Amino acid sequence: MKIFLIGGTGKTGREIVKQGLERGHIITALVRNPNKLKVNHPNLKTVKGNVLIPASFDMAVKGQDAVLSSLGHKRFIVPTRILSKGTKNIIDVMNKYGVKRLICITSLGVNDSRFKLGLYYTLFTIPVILLFYFLDKSKQEKLIMKSDLDWTIIRPGQLTNGKKRSNYKHGSNVGSYVLTKMISRASVAHFMLDQLEDQSYIRKSPGITN
Repeated sequence: MKIFLIGGTGKTGREIVKQGLERGHIITALVRNPNKLKVNHPNLKTVKGNVLIPASFDMAVKGQDAVLSSLGHKRFIVPTRILSKGTKNIIDVMNKYGVKRLICITSLGVNDSRFKLGLYYTLFTIPVILLFYFLDKSKQEKLIMKSDLDWTIIRPGQLTNGKKRSNYKHGSNVGSYVLTKMISRASVAHFMLDQLEDQSYIRKSPGITN
């Protein structure tokens, strides 16, 4: 399958690249700095660009079977629109070229999964440290949900660098109002790639935790 990947140089994005290539997919990764990916493979192509500048990746979306987004950033303590504006640009370009499948990672604790990242995140981390980041994630999700795409929004718990597992939990009831549930980036990448061949979560937003 031909995949256009956004966020390929992040920790989760690198797992998507690694596992996606192992599965035989052809990946085009949008990156601001191609040197950060450090992967050489005949089925991997990098496109230097910025999700906030549609012209920098427009033609790379044409002919793709699906778009995967692990878009993130580190601007936590100031108002930001990087996720929502970038996602709007992605949706517009997908619509332009008739690419229908979008799989995007956000987080538990967003929109109707509010409070499901546990008390520590609900009472401290989100309101004190990640408020603007989560507000932008909320806008990002709403833009996707209003689109006509065949979307899946994946909401992981707290991300770790642990090993890939296949016995993780996923679905609408995943998470906890009390405890902070975790999941490895490798497992999230595994679940995300599974969605390319599974229609169970089209136009749904499953959580995923250990």
